[in-house]
Formats: sequence, structure tokens, C-alpha cells
Amino acid sequence: MKQSEIKNLSVTELQEKLSQSKKAYADLKMAHAISPIENPLQIRGARRTVARLATELTKRELQ
Repeated sequence: MKQSEIKNLSVTELQEKLSQSKKAYADLKMAHAISPIENPLQIRGARRTVARLATELTKRELQ
């Protein structure tokens, strides 16, 4: 998910996306621990998406 897409979301949508992204990241890590996944770069992308969403939420809370 791109930063420009994240900026257009509301706070509730951000929270929902964040929880979904955290679950997807945890699922990817678990799947990779059991047997290597085909594209391990997906893990990095999921982690960065979680970070982008969390950063935007924090930024909005501080304003």
C-alpha cells in the first residue's frame, strides 16, 4: 500500500487496515517458519506496510 493511498484513509479505516496487515504479516512469518515461502520479500513488504500504517496513525494522534 502506497503512502498516498494511506493518507486518504480515515482513522477508523487506518485502524482496520493496520489490524489486517498485522495479521497478514504474522501469517506470512508463521508460514515461512514452517516451510520457506516462494517469495520471502513478501515478508518485508508486509512489515513495511504495517510500519506505514502505524506511522500515519501516530502522526494523526499527535495533531
